Amino acid sequence: MAEMGKYCKAYLAKQFREYPHWSENKENVRKEKKEVDGKEVEVDRELDDESILYLQENYIVTDGIFKDQNIIFDNVTDEWKEYCHGPLAFEIPNYEPINIPTAPTEPAEPAPPPADTTEAPAAGSGNG
Repeated sequence: MAEMGKYCKAYLAKQFREYPHWSENKENVRKEKKEVDGKEVEVDRELDDESILYLQENYIVTDGIFKDQNIIFDNVTDEWKEYCHGPLAFEIPNYEPINIPTAPTEPAEPAPPPADTTEAPAAGSGNG
């Protein structure tokens, strides 16, 4: 079962190819259906500069939106991350609110005692 990451961003292959240590696992490209002699066959997609590849949240580049399929580049180094954030302007949006615990400057007020939640029988509900 393919796993979709929380975030990925599409780029042209030529943008990745400008990275000095770029390499492509060409055997992992997606298959394309082509008609050859009247038969539909699956062939490896050719990656050219205009091919769309996806940079995943874990900095792996895939040919497709799933982060664990069609992995084209997975040599994730600090230098690669810097390239992603620099020239590629890759930013992973932070969807969760950030809770920064701060030291209380003054003592917190004591919480009020919990309300009595035991239900008393309603008055006047006797059988009569």
